[in-house]
Amino acid sequence: MKNNFMSTLFVGIDVSSKFNVLCALDFQGNKLLKLKASNNQPGAEVFLNSIIDCLNDNNLKYVVIALESTSFYSTHIANFLSSNDLLMYYKPLVYCLNPKSISNYRKSFIDIDKTDPLDAYIIADFARVGRITCQPWRGAQFLALQRLSRHRLHLIESITREKTYMVSNIYLKFSELAVLDKGDRPFSNTYGTTSAAVLTNFLSLDDITYSSIEDLVAFVSAKGKNRFSNPVQTAKLLQKAARDSYRLDKVLYEPLSTSIASSFNLIQAFDTEIKTIDKAIEKAIKGLNTNEYQSLISIPGIGPVLASGILAEIGTVTSFDSHDSLAKYSGLTWRVNQSGNYSADDTRMTKTGNKYLRYYLIEAANSVRNNIPEYHEFYKKKYSEVTTHCHKRALALTSRKLVRLIFGLLTKNQLYSSNKVGDIK
Repeated sequence: MKNNFMSTLFVGIDVSSKFNVLCALDFQGNKLLKLKASNNQPGAEVFLNSIIDCLNDNNLKYVVIALESTSFYSTHIANFLSSNDLLMYYKPLVYCLNPKSISNYRKSFIDIDKTDPLDAYIIADFARVGRITCQPWRGAQFLALQRLSRHRLHLIESITREKTYMVSNIYLKFSELAVLDKGDRPFSNTYGTTSAAVLTNFLSLDDITYSSIEDLVAFVSAKGKNRFSNPVQTAKLLQKAARDSYRLDKVLYEPLSTSIASSFNLIQAFDTEIKTIDKAIEKAIKGLNTNEYQSLISIPGIGPVLASGILAEIGTVTSFDSHDSLAKYSGLTWRVNQSGNYSADDTRMTKTGNKYLRYYLIEAANSVRNNIPEYHEFYKKKYSEVTTHCHKRALALTSRKLVRLIFGLLTKNQLYSSNKVGDIK
């Protein structure tokens, strides 16, 4: 926010599904405007005309508009005010704020009521005192890409949720398959094609236990498309797991098989939709931040989807002063716990930033560590430093290291090189 504060109108909008409440302050904290309007196009135009009149009546040159990020209800009003031609003369900066920040700021007011007009006042005052640290609203192009990348995450979470849910059904039908150690499992992926065929094609475990090895080998080879290096060993492990599993009453065979088959169908449908979304993301990214996109995909392990997800949340790297501010925006920072001579070794990640950006950065780091030796060695080093949460900690720290590389490449407009050009320490 580099505008002249003395000539700026600070607008706070409390957003709800049906109505928006607006409060506008000057730099001295005087209330210049307050009104309520419907959260629709006519209501947004009322706000627009009132803001412009207020700016002209008070000889103000700039406007800062702050809203709480209230689910998707703040999207239309933010997009309308940030892109309206009539408001462009006043160089509007529109911010969607984290509700947690506003809630904490509210605590600085002693004994204040909780009403929509007061909420709007607090949001406007939050902007007036310069507490805004997030980036301005970036417009429709980024919103389009963002909706795709966030929907992709929604589908990934849906798959994870479905897999977590179906574990109980898998355990009830085939208890050993759900709990065996990695070396004793017949299949490396419990949710893979061959495992799905076993869980849905065989009605009971006895059908597996009393099948001949030859028939099981033929079944496993056919369902696995001959990809098993040792199908005989796989068939033996499968038969042993079936033999050691609990037996159920026959009345449960068909219901469990039906439920498991339904879950696999859902997972397959989600996988298909993810592929469709991936194609849409690659199409949407074309022509948007071309140089920054090329810089990102030049990093081994980062493809079009991960690069698009990162750019959809960052917008442009010029919005950030340093890699520290970018890391803070993504929530990849850790709170210090220190008092006197004591300093805690166990510190928690803040996770107060953009959870979508954090997801894509962590996914990118997990891929990069498998493609760049330097990041692989860094991950291994951090993994070995602790005995609990090894993978999560090492991956989070690797993500933080990746943020430095990304910030360096984007700010210098460079492609990745193994000689560390662009890697800022």
